[in-house]
Amino acid sequence: MKAFNKIAIIGVGLIGGSIGLAVKRKRLGREVVGVCRHKESLQRAIQAGAIDRGTLSYKEAVKEADLVILAIPVTQIIKMGSKIGPYLKKGCLITDAGSTKEKICREIEKTVPREISFVGAHPMAGSEKRGVSEARADLFEGAICILTRSRKTKSIALKKLTAFWKKLGCRIKVLTAQRHDRIVALTSHLPHLAATQLVKAARESLDWTSSGFLDTTRIASSDAEIWTDIFLTNKRFVIQALDKYIEQLRLARDLIRKGNRKRLSAEFKKVKRTRDALRK
Repeated sequence: MKAFNKIAIIGVGLIGGSIGLAVKRKRLGREVVGVCRHKESLQRAIQAGAIDRGTLSYKEAVKEADLVILAIPVTQIIKMGSKIGPYLKKGCLITDAGSTKEKICREIEKTVPREISFVGAHPMAGSEKRGVSEARADLFEGAICILTRSRKTKSIALKKLTAFWKKLGCRIKVLTAQRHDRIVALTSHLPHLAATQLVKAARESLDWTSSGFLDTTRIASSDAEIWTDIFLTNKRFVIQALDKYIEQLRLARDLIRKGNRKRLSAEFKKVKRTRDALRK
């Protein structure tokens, strides 16, 4: 794909920093400008090689940018999306890296100028760690990136951003924002909530935790504010996912209470086959 002249990344942490590193490695942008809230963060981003230069001003960063990437927490994406419009040049593309999509897409599409194109994105990669010091140029290799399509999505913008995320190493899926949120409520948001509540349930016995417990609850170490944003902007589908999970927990509880060895073993075997198939 043709390189962008200027790419602005608002939020140069783990995800934004990894995007910057991958863009520079693959020469997808002639200049990469980063926006952070603190000078120290900008210096770390430059030292890490994630950006060419940095600024504390989003207005300065997006001026004359061909592509703007919003790699900040969900509620900040929504706020920033409504702020940057007047400072963008005609034909600029906007994408994001938020973990929920319906509210982001609805609000940004409502405020973005007609001559600007927005395509929501969710690169499903990362870790419980944060900060540009944890960023990697290969973070997105083989990862699924969900792009959103609505009635307002311009085909040429979707095509360009599909090519961009593919170049970063992603496998692309295109969904509506609503379908995205319904799916990730089960596959991403529910596991995080399960991990946090498991830590709480075992609070009095944490001195005896094993590798299994640590593996299962690793994601509970993720940033609390980011995940609070995620749950509150996807609460309808998270609650639906929780209801399904609680139903399964009740089924398991009843089988254990009744001592139904045959049925319990059959349930475990069925789940094992399903989980093992995910490795292929």
